Amino acid sequence: MGRALREAPRALGDELWTWARDPLPRHTWLGWLPHAHVVLFAVLVGIGDINVYAGVAGPASGQARDLVIVQALALVLALTRPVGAWWISTTALFLIGLSTQHAADAPVPWPWSGFGIALHTLLLFLLALRVSAPAAGVALAVTVLSGALNIVVASDEGSLTGGTIAFVTAVVVGVALRSSRVARTRLSAQEVLTAEERSRRTLLEERGRIARELHDVVAHHMSVISIQAQVAPHLVENPSDELREHLAGIRQNAVEALNELRRVLGVLRAEDPAADRAEDAPQPTLDRLDELLDNVRTAGLTVDATTTGERRPLAPGIELSAYRIVQEALSNAMRHAPGARVRVEIRHLPGGLTLHIANTPPIRPVDQAAAPLSQGPGHGLLGMRERTAMLGGELATGPTPDGGYEVTATLPAPSATSVLPAPSTSPNTPQKDAP
Repeated sequence: MGRALREAPRALGDELWTWARDPLPRHTWLGWLPHAHVVLFAVLVGIGDINVYAGVAGPASGQARDLVIVQALALVLALTRPVGAWWISTTALFLIGLSTQHAADAPVPWPWSGFGIALHTLLLFLLALRVSAPAAGVALAVTVLSGALNIVVASDEGSLTGGTIAFVTAVVVGVALRSSRVARTRLSAQEVLTAEERSRRTLLEERGRIARELHDVVAHHMSVISIQAQVAPHLVENPSDELREHLAGIRQNAVEALNELRRVLGVLRAEDPAADRAEDAPQPTLDRLDELLDNVRTAGLTVDATTTGERRPLAPGIELSAYRIVQEALSNAMRHAPGARVRVEIRHLPGGLTLHIANTPPIRPVDQAAAPLSQGPGHGLLGMRERTAMLGGELATGPTPDGGYEVTATLPAPSATSVLPAPSTSPNTPQKDAP
C-alpha cells in the first residue's frame, strides 16, 4: 500500500507529462463524423471568441486573437495528442487572461470568456476519455488553479464559477464514459479467456474420458503379457535359467505396469464421479452397433445402416473408438435434426475402416429445451476429433448441399491378430520356414 502511494505521483506525472500519440477511437457506426464535428466546433467557437475580443481588448486584441487561434488548434490536436493539447490550451487560457486583464470598459467575461470555456470544456472531455480518473482530476485542478492565478496576478476580481462548473461536468462525464468503455473491454477479454478455458477444460475432460475407456483395453494386453510370460517356461523343454530369469522379469514389469495403470485410472476417475458407476461395464464394440441403432430408432430417429467389405478382427481400441464416433454422430443428429433420416455406412477396407454418418434436414423445429442429451460419453465433434487423431486417422464434418449434416471418419485399422503374439507351439511341433 505504501509503495503504491509513493509511486502514484510518478505515475500521474508520466501520464500528464507526455507528447505520446493517443488517437480518439473511430466510432463504429458514425465513422469519422465526431472528428469532423470537433474540427467544425473549434472553427466556429474560435471565430466567436476572436470577435468578442476584437473591439473590447484595445491594444491587446491582436495578442488575444493569436492566443484564441492557438487554443482552437489545440482542440483539434486533442483528437490525436490529448495531453499535449491540454497543456497548450491551459497555457493559452492563462495568457489570454493576462493580456485582457486591463481590457476596455465594455463588459468582457474575465479571466475566461464564454467561448474560451466552451473550447476548453470539450478539450477536457476528450482528455478524460483517454486518461485515468486521477489524471483527469489533476488536469481539472491545474486548469482551475491557472484561472485563480490570473486573478491573483492581476489583483482584480474575476469569476471562475461558470467555467469551473463546465469543466467539472466535462471531466465527470468523460471519466464515466471511459470507465464504461474500459469495463466493457475487460469484460470482453474475460469472456474470451473464459471461453478458451472452457474449451481447454472440455478437451482435457474428453481426453480423460477416452483414457478411462481405453484402460480396459490396455489392461487386457498387459494381463495377456503377464500370463504368457508366466506360461512360456512350461512350453519349452528344459528351459535355461537365463530364459526363466528374462521371462520372470517380463512378467514382473507387466504386473508393475498394470498396477501403475490402475493408479493413473484412479486419479482420472476421482475427477469424474460418473466414471465409478461405469467402472465394471464392458467397453462397447461394433458388435453392439445394432443395439445402439435400435435405441436411436426407439427415440424417434429413422436410421438406415449398411456394412460393406470383409469384416476382420480389429484391435479393441479401434472397435471402441469406431462405436463412440457413430454414437456421438447419432446423438448430434437427434439433438440438431429432429425427425430426420440418418444413413450409417461402415466400410471395411484392407488398410482401415471408414465411417460415414449423414442425416437429412430436420423435419421439426429444434427445441433446445427438449433436445436429448448425448446418449454416450463425449463432447460431440470434439470427442470424434480426439478419437480419430489418437488413432492417426482423419475426420471430415460439415453440412450437406440439401441442408443436412455428415460425418466421415477414416481410421487406420490393422487387424487385431497383427498386433498380438504368434500362437505358441509345442517344442515337438515342426516349424515351417518363412516363405
